[in-house]
Amino acid sequence: MDGIASILVVDDNPKFLADALPMYGYDVTVAKDGLEALKVLDKPDKLFDLILLDVMMPNMDGWDTLKAIRSNNKTKYIPVIMITAVSEEQKVVSGLKIGADDYIVKPFILPNLLARIEAVLRRCRWQKEANPKQEKTLNKNVNIDALTPKEKEVLALVAQGASNQEIADKLFVRDVTVKTHLNSIFKKLKVSNRTQAVLLAMQMNLIN
Repeated sequence: MDGIASILVVDDNPKFLADALPMYGYDVTVAKDGLEALKVLDKPDKLFDLILLDVMMPNMDGWDTLKAIRSNNKTKYIPVIMITAVSEEQKVVSGLKIGADDYIVKPFILPNLLARIEAVLRRCRWQKEANPKQEKTLNKNVNIDALTPKEKEVLALVAQGASNQEIADKLFVRDVTVKTHLNSIFKKLKVSNRTQAVLLAMQMNLIN
């Protein structure tokens, strides 16, 4: 990432991130809840490259804050990484549908978060270079029709938050078969994990 990236940390307990991220070259602003975050984002002199958004907060939680961010023309394209202690995948998928770019579950290790931050910022930079208007575009190199009906079924279940074992039970196949389908899906969609696959599938209206 060229230059110093500006990050808004929205967390009712932000000390760890506020202390750690500047040590890695990031400019950090802190908001203690969603309402304060929206006020900060509304300031004309404040421009952010990324928002780290905690889910469980007083006054306005992360989900409602994300909805407000995505409904505002000024902030709708700022990438958002959700930070949640809620490990249920269905709730994470709901966040992705609202407009989160990635998520990380607490407790997390700092190198993991830093890697996700760098990846999201890098994708954002590529999108800006490809489309100055920052409109989200589909990956034109992906042929969604390359997925088999069974792979589409597996992907739809992944989007619903089902685990590999739950998918196997529902489709009456072995767990290893589900893994094989997922590896094929990742390869065909040119993604590396479940989150990216779900995001791309939603972009391409493969799943609701």
